[in-house]
Amino acid sequence: MRTLIALGGNAMTAPDGRARPEDQIAAVGVAMDAVADLVADGVEVVLTHGNGPQVGNLLVKNELAAHVVPPVPLDWCGAQTQGTLGFVIVSALEGALAARGVVKPVAAVVTRTLVDANDRGFTNPTKPIGRYLPEEQAAAMIVHGQTWEDRGERGWRRVVASPEPLDILDAPAATALLDAGYVVVASGGGGIPMTRDASTGGLVGVEAVIDKDLSAVLLARAVGADQLVIATDVDSMFLHFGAPDARALRRIGVADLRAHLAAGEFGGGSMAPKAEAACRFVEGGGRRAVVAALGSIREAVLGEAGTVVEKE
Repeated sequence: MRTLIALGGNAMTAPDGRARPEDQIAAVGVAMDAVADLVADGVEVVLTHGNGPQVGNLLVKNELAAHVVPPVPLDWCGAQTQGTLGFVIVSALEGALAARGVVKPVAAVVTRTLVDANDRGFTNPTKPIGRYLPEEQAAAMIVHGQTWEDRGERGWRRVVASPEPLDILDAPAATALLDAGYVVVASGGGGIPMTRDASTGGLVGVEAVIDKDLSAVLLARAVGADQLVIATDVDSMFLHFGAPDARALRRIGVADLRAHLAAGEFGGGSMAPKAEAACRFVEGGGRRAVVAALGSIREAVLGEAGTVVEKE
């Protein structure tokens, strides 16, 4: 079974949220031990991952150095973090596979994602990123063309577009590697956001953040994955999360999950896009989608942990 595993940002940082290089390497090592077990069991694995903490670090560097060098645009931040996390993941997985006596090549593909230049997010950006800054520091970044909003007592925060992903442009390369027997890492951070120039048809990088889980659905379809596993920091999706009557969802049909989404059950937090991604994957013909804790990846792939979303 070809399985796409989407690793959340918690897989790339220490338990307390620190994102020093040594923290990231250690966290990735733990995640890749679980992935190596799956590969050893014969599961055909495709990996994608978040990059929020890593892009956040680059944004801080942008802010601190803005008076010396121009800030690096978000598409560049995405490309840089894909490359960095890609080689860390590949190295960790190669080591974990070797420790198990498994001979399997691993490769990372720096991946671009197509978005619509007319997506309303570009005219009305709402996705907050990075840290809060005092007004005078935010003003220095606004000079460089960025959009910042006054968030009251906490200070100013940058907002960007979060457009709908339309196509994983480098999926053919990932598919070719999979068909050649590789474990593939692709579409990190949702992919590098690209639009098509209306006059030339050429591709242009843009300032945006793409939801990693929604891009994972497109990647899964493009590479012919049978199932999608979204690894996060909770055991499953919950109804009435945080309330005394909270209830874990274990197995659920896509129609019922859609109803919970429409009722606002998952709010505007990070679980809503995961539920949406699970619905899209199954509705598009995927066998099943699973939302589960990072530590339960192996059981999730077998459909024995997390929230299992199926057609009926």
